[in-house]
Amino acid sequence: MKKVNVVYVLVLMSLSTFAQISKSTELYLDLKRNDSLIFDSSFNTCNLDLLRTLIHENLEFYHDESGVIYGKENFIQNTKNGLCKSSYKFRRELLEETLEVFPLKDRQDNLYGAIQKGTHRFYQDDKRTSIAYFTHLWVYEKNNWLLKRVLSYNHKKEK
Repeated sequence: MKKVNVVYVLVLMSLSTFAQISKSTELYLDLKRNDSLIFDSSFNTCNLDLLRTLIHENLEFYHDESGVIYGKENFIQNTKNGLCKSSYKFRRELLEETLEVFPLKDRQDNLYGAIQKGTHRFYQDDKRTSIAYFTHLWVYEKNNWLLKRVLSYNHKKEK
């Protein structure tokens, strides 16, 4: 019986350690704003100068349909020569109710990063095309949040 209680307590402790934060916290709101800026600047309006300020030099972008992009400048060029040159108008929409943020702290309880995940929907010329999950790793460096790792996966066509 004691083994079961110890396991139960350990499971509860681990759940509280990795619980998402409240949607009213500064961290949640900062990263939600940055998510919006990234997608508005890259996907929706092609403001590449703003995009440069939001992503890490060592960005890694993993996409289940188009592969991997390594590095900030490769990502910028890919966006410039792909989405921004398309004859279609693309748009990404966050499904806000799905957005979650999980803080990452070091052993001294200092916040150094966060995991952000959710679901987003994509449009082409205002027609729904797909829905997918995303997971972002944000790092806090020099008083700025920078997007360092991106997973975009489980893309499904929408009718």
